[in-house]
Amino acid sequence: MEQSDASTEQPSPPGTEPAELAGRLRAVIQQLLPLLRGQSRHRDLTPSRTAALAALAAHGPLRISDLAARMNIALSTTSRMVDLLDSFGWIARRPDPADQRASLISLNDDGLALLRAVRRETTGVLCERIDRLAPDRQRLLQEALPALEELVEGSSP
Repeated sequence: MEQSDASTEQPSPPGTEPAELAGRLRAVIQQLLPLLRGQSRHRDLTPSRTAALAALAAHGPLRISDLAARMNIALSTTSRMVDLLDSFGWIARRPDPADQRASLISLNDDGLALLRAVRRETTGVLCERIDRLAPDRQRLLQEALPALEELVEGSSP
């Protein structure tokens, strides 16, 4: 019979390997996002348009090139999206004082009101789901938030 060496490392409990955690987190996010999007009354507001409005709310006014970099999408795609956001009346454009050939894009009052409404709706959906969880599961979710927030802290340029 072999004796166990107390100094050897014990295997990690199931579910704690980074690759497994990443896979489970990705799967949950992929299921959660459509649930949130499906609740919105704002059918013209796609996920990428919502992300653009959120970036402008958090970091604007921005040049189109800066918005593209922040969203990690091609400049031409961002330019078309900005044109759409403008056609919906959700943003304002003004000349960049540093370079009159460039424009600065920012949310206007309608865009900000829309973003706030969508955030209220999605927060409400999440609140209902979280409220159905047992108190110990709610506490675990609360304790996980700092780690989740750390995951996204370094994602913006």
